[in-house]
Amino acid sequence: MDLQNWPYRLKSARRKKRLVRKDRDKQLIQLDKQHSLLCKEKQHLPMIPLEHPYQKGWKKIFVLHKDVQQSEKVVFYQGILDKINTVEYHYDKSFKKRKRRKQRYHYEEKIQALREICNYDWYKNKLKLSEAEQACFSRKEEWLPASKMIRVTYAFTESWRFVLAVKPHIIYEVKMVDELLEQELKAIDNRIGNQYLWPKIHRLTNGRSCRYWADILFEKPKYINKLKNKPRYTNKEAYLD
Repeated sequence: MDLQNWPYRLKSARRKKRLVRKDRDKQLIQLDKQHSLLCKEKQHLPMIPLEHPYQKGWKKIFVLHKDVQQSEKVVFYQGILDKINTVEYHYDKSFKKRKRRKQRYHYEEKIQALREICNYDWYKNKLKLSEAEQACFSRKEEWLPASKMIRVTYAFTESWRFVLAVKPHIIYEVKMVDELLEQELKAIDNRIGNQYLWPKIHRLTNGRSCRYWADILFEKPKYINKLKNKPRYTNKEAYLD
């Protein structure tokens, strides 16, 4: 009997492998969607206030200087501090970390600094800074030898207006725990982790989506055009710089 006269076509071995691979990829995409949905549900669980709050170590944060608290711009600088403040937690009030040096252990204080705004957040104005607040920041450029690119950040110029203060870390509320949700999330994490599926899922869902901003914000020095965005009537000395 001629195969062309059959009411259906037989699948070749190559097509069968391709269909199996596509079906496998669809299952991984659905698994990633289910994992993301469970993570969102866990994130949106409400907080439960505690009847008896307790202290869990210490926290070190930046506060306004005494001179700034008595000035007229206390509200202005407090608004900036709320956006660039950082918090460090430690079990000891001294905030010293153990470090080994010359076969001996000694304790050093942990260095804490204000938050520096990355170039992407500054470009998109993620912190919603006003023009007056943006004038208080300066541009910083740092060369990264490992990635061979320049990292641009924006730092607060008048850092003396903020000082560090150590306060007790009091726990007033805790996150609600859903046992059924935790079991489902743990089962998916175990399957992805044991079978090493994260690289495959990342290629199917994200791919190289981060390369766009990397090419724009972190342009290599050898590809930077020095004559770009300069008008034609610019004097000769500007081109020689």
